[in-house]
Amino acid sequence: MPVGLRLFTDRVGDGAGAPILDTGEGEELIHVQPGVSVVLGNRPVESPGTLYISTKQVVWLSDVDRAKGYAVDFLSVSLHAVSRDPEAYPSPCIYAQIDTGTEDEEESEGSDSESNETLELSKITEMRLVPSDPNQLDTLFEIFCKCAELNPEPMEEEEEGHNWIFSADQLGDEDGEDADWAFFQNPSNTIGHSNGDGDLPQSVLELQINDERFEDAEEMESDKNGNHN
Repeated sequence: MPVGLRLFTDRVGDGAGAPILDTGEGEELIHVQPGVSVVLGNRPVESPGTLYISTKQVVWLSDVDRAKGYAVDFLSVSLHAVSRDPEAYPSPCIYAQIDTGTEDEEESEGSDSESNETLELSKITEMRLVPSDPNQLDTLFEIFCKCAELNPEPMEEEEEGHNWIFSADQLGDEDGEDADWAFFQNPSNTIGHSNGDGDLPQSVLELQINDERFEDAEEMESDKNGNHN
């Protein structure tokens, strides 16, 4: 899955055209808003274009340059809000924070285009969408919210590994041989339990019993020798 903002030039139709969506994967167009300017990071505002919002992404296409367009997946939009504070930005807009997949946000912000004025889209962390009609802001915000709900952050599956640390409950409350037997019989204990070998605990128990019998035999032999003497 692409991370962050990216260049988008896949259009179909005459004139400014419309974005080509991944309908084979179930992507559907939700809303089209003409007359929207875009501001990427601290760069100057782009000339007005058309905003396309689908079930999976936000696409902005320039109305005058078919080679200019941007897109970002909703999974990469970490925050969106309506901004009407002139101190934050002169024009009312939809403000969005973009997850670039990097931990160093300061480096991302400062690497947009300092030397050669080449825009590194993958490092843009902020985007503002400025509609020519500010009355459309609430509608756009609601659509953003609904589409964000359609794209929840995927849960990472935790890999189950062997547990080599045992609690007092796992070891059992009994003392002596009973505690040892309870320990080996507990399948959750990696030590003493082997996949496909159910005889391991029994073998250990038999070894313990044989050791005890050997010790008893030695004691009996010692007693006999003492009686003869």
